[in-house]
Amino acid sequence: MRLAHATLSRKLSSSACINQSIKNVVVIGGGLMGSGIAQVAAQSGQNVTIVDLDRKVVEKAQNAINTSLQRVAKKLFKDDLAKADKFLTNSMSRLMLSTNPEEAVGQSDLVVEAIVEKLRIKQNLFKTLDTVAPTHTIFASNTSSLPIGEIAEATQRKDRFVGLHFFNPVPVMKLLEVIRIPETSDDTYNRVMDWGKSVGKQTVTCKDTPGFIVNRLLVPYMMESVRLLERGDATARDIDTAMKLGAGYPMGPFELLDYVGLDTSKFIIEGWAEKFPENPLFKPVPTLNRLVEEGKLGMKTGEGFYKYQKK
Repeated sequence: MRLAHATLSRKLSSSACINQSIKNVVVIGGGLMGSGIAQVAAQSGQNVTIVDLDRKVVEKAQNAINTSLQRVAKKLFKDDLAKADKFLTNSMSRLMLSTNPEEAVGQSDLVVEAIVEKLRIKQNLFKTLDTVAPTHTIFASNTSSLPIGEIAEATQRKDRFVGLHFFNPVPVMKLLEVIRIPETSDDTYNRVMDWGKSVGKQTVTCKDTPGFIVNRLLVPYMMESVRLLERGDATARDIDTAMKLGAGYPMGPFELLDYVGLDTSKFIIEGWAEKFPENPLFKPVPTLNRLVEEGKLGMKTGEGFYKYQKK
């Protein structure tokens, strides 16, 4: 009888988890990352509200999502226009816009923040939302460099707080880093892992370490590439060529720096250096600092380590 009872309990527990699946998602931030996250959730069958204080930003995000979904529909249903139209219509019907974060989270199961990389601003946002969101709602930050635990400090729901680090462009990049802080409950962790898979991502788990997995390895690698250049050991072009042909990387470190934005990389490495000054991997890089000061931020400004023709 005890065995039968244990089996029944497991079944009931499993059913309860299914009932608690994430169906209503709120994305705070209407930029590239926020709109991408909203898109993959909507096209996966979830109700999504994308929030930004600026109405023009959410309307621009809506248009960008519609354009992106048209491409997805054509790829998925290239031989069936009716199915393509239905996919697009259904996906867009699940997307709502809002300029009021407090109202938007009222029926939420998951809130994903994708706003400016400023710790205090993120903390203030979550502190406000914590007082109005349902108790079951999971909070997540899409930060690429800030400590999840420090963001969660502003709330009373550390057990329902995680990092969900997507990669740009979100609809294309398959990886999702799930960052678990010590207080994150097993239920929260399991629900966000299932949710990540439901939106078509390959999930990996990481502790709340600087940069998580990808950026912890990638940013120091890019910084060491610049130091190699500074020492005069090789040119930027030859370093890029070597890493593409020798290591099989799709982009060299200088191409990647220009693509990401030199200001973004500078912001990340300086934040880590301030928090962990004893780590030599996080030492500031003079050449990077100089280019940023000159306004040469990479592809978005037309010049970084390379020059680009504006289209």
